[in-house]
Amino acid sequence: METENEIVEKLRQSLKDAILEISAPRKRRIFVHVKTDSLKDTIRYLVNQLELKHLSTITGSDLGENIELIYHLAYNGSIEISLRIDVPKKNPSVPTITDLMPGAILYEREIHDVVGVTFQGHPDLSPLILPEGWPEGVYPLRKEEKFEELRKIGSK
Repeated sequence: METENEIVEKLRQSLKDAILEISAPRKRRIFVHVKTDSLKDTIRYLVNQLELKHLSTITGSDLGENIELIYHLAYNGSIEISLRIDVPKKNPSVPTITDLMPGAILYEREIHDVVGVTFQGHPDLSPLILPEGWPEGVYPLRKEEKFEELRKIGSK
């Protein structure tokens, strides 16, 4: 089985300029920050060359001017690779990865619901976790949303 450092080196050699930062700070964990426009090619490489087939989840966080997306992928069942991109909040749009990893379909819908990222090419971005009648354009995990206002919306 490959070590974290061997995988990091393989990623560096293959992804080259797509990588903004990469580290393996502890056993069984690799963090990779890539350019947003390299997301699809990076996922394609991970699926086709490293044979990563399991997407554990996608997390989204409002960082102010950007929305951070982290794709958590399992490698050989023993190493977790967290692939990070930053999406501009003014135009929060990235390509879907559902064609490469079908398991992303629900995670992308959830991220669309709560932070407002649009996944271009996604087959169905209808609400997944927000209640029926939730106002369009209100994303509960965005920093500009106030708890009191969200509570009023949710109680209608």
